[in-house]
Amino acid sequence: MRGTRHRTRSLLAASAAVAGLLVPGAVYAAGHVGAAAAAAPPAPEPSGAECRTSVHGSRVIAYCHNPYPSTDRVQLHTDCARWWDIDADSRPVAVGPGRTVRLDDRCWKEVGSAWVTHSNETRPAT
Repeated sequence: MRGTRHRTRSLLAASAAVAGLLVPGAVYAAGHVGAAAAAAPPAPEPSGAECRTSVHGSRVIAYCHNPYPSTDRVQLHTDCARWWDIDADSRPVAVGPGRTVRLDDRCWKEVGSAWVTHSNETRPAT
């Protein structure tokens, strides 16, 4: 019976010693993880309308839908294929939350390229 008590005390003492060595390391690691999470900047809110652009002959049509809570301003840019054909930029259009807008433009002949740019500014178009 004496051997069992001695063994139990030895195991308890060894467990306490191991716990005493591990706890400071765990507290240190937890402090660094918490500090890193607190110092990280907040993730930006998703924003921006999704636009689908199609070219039909000399016409360009873009539909932009904004699923986010902030307003996005979109603008269609058209480059015409012919050097003498005038390239065009549409007026910026505000796309409110949950809204869809249509932008269109044309060239006299073929369209070289077309794209839509975005801006989060909420000032009215001029």
